[in-house]
Amino acid sequence: MRILGLDLGTRTLGISVSDATGLIATPVKTIRFEEGNYESSLKELEELIKYYDASELVLGLPKNMNGSMGFASERSLNYKTLLESKFNLKVHLVDERLTTVQAEKILLNQDKSRKKRKKVIDNIASSIILETYLKEMRNKNGTSN
Repeated sequence: MRILGLDLGTRTLGISVSDATGLIATPVKTIRFEEGNYESSLKELEELIKYYDASELVLGLPKNMNGSMGFASERSLNYKTLLESKFNLKVHLVDERLTTVQAEKILLNQDKSRKKRKKVIDNIASSIILETYLKEMRNKNGTSN
């Protein structure tokens, strides 16, 4: 079974998937929807959950730099509730501060144009969120891979 990583924006949902061993996160795609219409992302997400036989979801929780939670955090918490009720899967929250900055640096190092970066930055950020979770789980379980 695999885990899907999610990076929720106001109009996009970046998605990544773990490998079967839980070591690697790979960007999959970005679902686009009308601003604030989060429910419209669920059909496509459901197809990916089934396709990858996902057993859990990891959702980025955007905190402010001081650790407080603002509007973006509230949006993710509401989406988490929506996901849990729709899919009956455990949804883990991961602090996603600076993941978009990390994703931007990765894409700049790959010499991607601004237009290409904009298309893939959300699913790269979702893979960073998922890799953060996978690493935390390995550390918690005492494995060093």
